[in-house]
Amino acid sequence: MEAASKISRRNWALIWILGIAGQLCWSVEGSWFNNFVYAKIAPDPSIVAWMVAISATTTTIATFLVGTWGDRIGRRRPFIAGGYILWGLFTILYGTAEFLPKSSLISAAVFVVAADGLMSFFGSAGFHAGFNPWTTDISNVHNRGKVGGAMAAAPVIASVLAATVSGIIIDAVDFFAFFTIIGALVMLIGIFGLFFLRDAPTLAPKRDEKGYWHQFVSVFRMDTVLKNKELFWLYIFIVLYNIAFNVYFPYISIYLVNYAELSYSLAGVVQGAGLLLAVLFTIPASRRIDKGQAFPVLVSSVAVNVVGLMVVAAAGKASLPLLCAGIFGAGLGYVLNTQTLSAWVKNLLPEGSFGQFEGIRLLFAVCIPMIVGPAIATAVINGLGVPVVSGGTAGMAPSPALFWISAALMLLVMLPLIPVRRHYGKRKLPLAQ
Repeated sequence: MEAASKISRRNWALIWILGIAGQLCWSVEGSWFNNFVYAKIAPDPSIVAWMVAISATTTTIATFLVGTWGDRIGRRRPFIAGGYILWGLFTILYGTAEFLPKSSLISAAVFVVAADGLMSFFGSAGFHAGFNPWTTDISNVHNRGKVGGAMAAAPVIASVLAATVSGIIIDAVDFFAFFTIIGALVMLIGIFGLFFLRDAPTLAPKRDEKGYWHQFVSVFRMDTVLKNKELFWLYIFIVLYNIAFNVYFPYISIYLVNYAELSYSLAGVVQGAGLLLAVLFTIPASRRIDKGQAFPVLVSSVAVNVVGLMVVAAAGKASLPLLCAGIFGAGLGYVLNTQTLSAWVKNLLPEGSFGQFEGIRLLFAVCIPMIVGPAIATAVINGLGVPVVSGGTAGMAPSPALFWISAALMLLVMLPLIPVRRHYGKRKLPLAQ
């Protein structure tokens, strides 16, 4: 792609519309699905852990399968549209678990885990395997900081909507109506994409003549790692960061409602306001990233994230302003991290394999962290949490200990940044200007 080429207004609109709609669905799954389990199934962190782990696994598998398929045929559009439509449909299906008989806790738990897995499969096909590679197809090294800013802002805007508006809707009409509204919205966006999205003109089929499965496994070869050392050290950073992130994030709404004793609406406002303020920092950050200053932005994101988690833990239930400040810090760290890595990773992907390498990214960013992180959280909550009763069922809810441990784990992510900085410095883009 030519250095001077620009992203069209239509494509910018699609980046924002599809990005926010997709991230809205992920935000609802990452937060309110877990609250739904606590409110309607049982206050059991192990159900949440299983649900998150199965979701992460199906998400990664779908990205590998569909991403490789998209690379081979040189198309993203049908996977984006079809994935979004089925994503919304299975979001609605998930909400029907509310009407299952509560006499069999195991059956209800299995249903929500399976329904979430199916939703995640099609969501990943549309968003991770289709939409994300499409944003790489239509961009280049000169504008990916701006694209990264949009990709970082989209989940924040979606999280604000998912936190604030969702809490109000749930308080008003309960969970099933809420999931139906979200699912129908994502289905409509999928239909919109079918009519208005076009594949990048530079996207061409990349076929391994030995067949689909040979092409599928080619990305796992050691020589692929050796040819892309900087990229894979970034993936090590990503896996450690997201393990620490997934220790606390799936349980933060549960913490605010069950430990800090906030209503669903107020818990949503606290999270939404902090994330909305964090978005303001994406504009100056995008300028620094496009000027080759990704490394210092990434280091800053980790530092701010750690401080934010420590403040949340210290605030407990005694100080709402301090709790808001801590959530803002953690949210700001997450936003800057997402924005920086989105641009940085895209610039390192091998041409013609954007969809397939999205699967590798998901393995490190989603699959491993969403299995390991909630497993750690389950042990912490069961050992250091607080007893709660929901719907007549006793269980355990998170305490501030969860955030202290997450902050400690977050510090480990600085280790792979040592080789990352070395490889980054060897390229043309400077570490600082």
